[in-house]
Amino acid sequence: MEIQVNGKNIDRAIKLLKREIEKEGLFRELKNRRHYEKPSVKKRRKQREAQKRRIKTARYKRNARHSR
Repeated sequence: MEIQVNGKNIDRAIKLLKREIEKEGLFRELKNRRHYEKPSVKKRRKQREAQKRRIKTARYKRNARHSR
C-alpha cells in the first residue's frame, strides 16, 4: 500500500492512509489477532456479526421502502 504526498498536506496523506487501511480491514484483523481465539469462540463471533449484518440490511431495506 502506498500513499504519495507530492506537496500535499501531510495530515491529508495520513488521513488517506488511515482510510485505505480501514477499507482493507487491517485494523480489524490486527485487533482480532492480538490474542488467540478458540475456533468455537471465533465461530460464535462470526455468527453474531452475520446476524448484525442481516438485521442492518433488513432495517435499511424497510426504511428505503417507507421513504418512497
